[in-house]
Amino acid sequence: MNVMTYKGYSARIEYSDEDQLLVGHVAGIRDVIGFHGESVSELRTAFEEAVDDYLQTCARLGREPQKTYSGKLSLRLEPELHASVAAKAELEQKSINQWVNDVLNQAAHA
Repeated sequence: MNVMTYKGYSARIEYSDEDQLLVGHVAGIRDVIGFHGESVSELRTAFEEAVDDYLQTCARLGREPQKTYSGKLSLRLEPELHASVAAKAELEQKSINQWVNDVLNQAAHA
């Protein structure tokens, strides 16, 4: 699966053989935002227009647009793993939060 991003929103991109179009849907929000195009550049333009239209519509209706992710993540860990993470963070003179953020950031961009 391919992903496009714009103004903090991400979209899943798929190909519809039936329609012979690239089709995208904004991910991570309950509102439905879809778009399509015959080429990557058309799809990019349609995605940006769809997000801009969504933001303008929300403003016109006086409601906050949904955000894809808050930036807060709650995890449940085995006590042994929690202890190991805490020790690693302390050895690097970081908080657990900062250590986990750094490790996940590195893994996500590897």
